[in-house]
Amino acid sequence: MFDLYFYRPIGFWLARFFAWLKMTPAAVSLLAGIFGVVAGHLYYYRHLGINVVGMMLHVCANTLDNADGQLARLTHRESREGRIIDSVADHLVFVSVYLHLTLRCLFAGSSPAIILLACAAGISHTLQGAAADYYRSTYLYFVTTGARTSVDSLSGLRSDYSKLTWRHTPWQKLLLALYLNFTRQQEMLAPRLKTLRDVVRQLFHGEIPERLRTRYRNLARPTLKWWRLLMTNVRMLVLFALLFISQPVYYFWFELIPLNLLFVYLLFRQEDMAESLLETLEPA
Repeated sequence: MFDLYFYRPIGFWLARFFAWLKMTPAAVSLLAGIFGVVAGHLYYYRHLGINVVGMMLHVCANTLDNADGQLARLTHRESREGRIIDSVADHLVFVSVYLHLTLRCLFAGSSPAIILLACAAGISHTLQGAAADYYRSTYLYFVTTGARTSVDSLSGLRSDYSKLTWRHTPWQKLLLALYLNFTRQQEMLAPRLKTLRDVVRQLFHGEIPERLRTRYRNLARPTLKWWRLLMTNVRMLVLFALLFISQPVYYFWFELIPLNLLFVYLLFRQEDMAESLLETLEPA
């Protein structure tokens, strides 16, 4: 809801502005990353005024993150490289947040064990984000015709990666290496969903039958609202609330306990859904 009524309208206005400036979506993604990394640094200080400035920069970063995708669609410059840069920028923002919150806790007298807690929370965050993105792209693959060309598989990425060389295309190879690792995590987390995508691709070659599209939409739509809880907005709201009461350490526990419980539940439900759809395809 926050995306629909806040980020999207402002993001669209910014996308038109950036198009007028002839900025690329990748440049907007990098700008969003800079705002977010600086915001993370400002969370280090135990001063609410400085933290509030960080919160405003964090909101700006999220708005720019919304604008880069709209700019790509507006200017017809959607690309795999742009999606990778956007993902890398998002990861850098939360690395900054986790790092500076950890340092804040350490210098406030917390046990060094806070480092392990932060690392566990950061790993959880990474896996949750990867699964949520995979679920979203798969939903679009089945439900939205125009999204099917943007779906990548590990085998296809490996083939593309092998064609690049560190000598001639180091930047592209580095980005693809990061994307390979990200895609590997996704497919490991949802093996049955991966199998479903592969089988559907082999059977229908991108032309998904209406009956299958409708069945997938009906099964998957009820979980969309729960997957959204693993997206950025909920984390930001909880983080802001904890910064206001000067208790950022509980952000790590929020990531580890309630979000992980939700994450595991959604993974099981998603895999059950994929299994049931695979069974309907077997006779074909």
